[in-house]
Amino acid sequence: MRLFLILLAAGESKRLNYKVPKPFIEVNGKTLLEHSLNTYKDFDQIKKTIIVYNKKHKKYLKKINLKNIIKVEGGKLRQISVFKALKKIKNMNCKKVLIHDVARPNASKNLINNLLNKLQNNDAVIPVIKTNDATKRSHGNFIFKNIERNTLRFAQTPQGFTYKKIYHEHNKNKNSFFDDDSSLFTENYQKVLVIPGSKKNLKITDQEDLNIFNSFKKERIYYGIGFDIHRLGKNEKLYLGGVKIPFRLGLIGHSDADPVLHSLIDALLGACGLGDIGKLFSNKKKKYKNIRSTILLKKIIKLIKSKNFYINNIDINIIAQKPKIKKYSKKMTNIISKLCEINSNQINIKGKTTEKLGLIGKEKAIASEVIASVKKYD
Repeated sequence: MRLFLILLAAGESKRLNYKVPKPFIEVNGKTLLEHSLNTYKDFDQIKKTIIVYNKKHKKYLKKINLKNIIKVEGGKLRQISVFKALKKIKNMNCKKVLIHDVARPNASKNLINNLLNKLQNNDAVIPVIKTNDATKRSHGNFIFKNIERNTLRFAQTPQGFTYKKIYHEHNKNKNSFFDDDSSLFTENYQKVLVIPGSKKNLKITDQEDLNIFNSFKKERIYYGIGFDIHRLGKNEKLYLGGVKIPFRLGLIGHSDADPVLHSLIDALLGACGLGDIGKLFSNKKKKYKNIRSTILLKKIIKLIKSKNFYINNIDINIIAQKPKIKKYSKKMTNIISKLCEINSNQINIKGKTTEKLGLIGKEKAIASEVIASVKKYD
């Protein structure tokens, strides 16, 4: 099936009363919008992703690096926002569509897989949970009615639909108000299949909900060590930390022989348990001949992020008798921070000498050692 995903992030977030809009609140280094996107990143069935945003929040959206995403400006009501997204994809051959609230950033992959399986043979599928509590109806501070809870269900998102059907229902009910998209089906006595939802798939409405979600995301920290050394020679270029440095000698190697980035790559791979630089970029392969190490580091950052690792900090020693490192350390820091997609204050670079001892002290080699720590969220 040709499946599209609509992520709703256009609400005003008034009930949460937070300093930034709800979709852009950070939990463990990622916004709620990014948590939602991360939930769906492994589902190859999804051909297009549409984010419906609030025009007041455009500056926050720009800060997130979104690729291959369709952006749609939302409306005043949820129902208007959904219909605007459905109209946007009308001529894109969408067969089935998932509609998901960014306010629910913890939908499990099992839940989504179950929903997608059922959606193949149904026009409307939604996750629901039962209530275990005695259910009452109140007015002000007083109870005036008991409610039978056995058939009571709470609907969640994502909700899945046949595109033509949900588009038709939205188009037909433009002037009505409904709490969720499945209500358009039940209002007209059409079948909506339910699957088990999850209490962990909570909707973040207030600070307590945010605290609960935060408790789900357990942080683990891992460490890695990297070391690299290259000989200096004539008629070679000198690259250190991605910076081309004017010097009478350069480093000899299969690639650009940048020991700083090579040791950084090894430290990150070690922290993530993903092998080493030689395993991924063999010096026996011609395609890596004279390749810039900045290109290799970009590939590593993409790899570790795909495994749900994020850099915590990097500590670098550059061991060279000459040239002096202090002059270039700030530029190195800026380049590495961009390549690693982290803040420059998460990187520390120190220049060291060997007091004229050994190959390095005799200006015949330059080495680098790196310790890196990475975070992973369960």
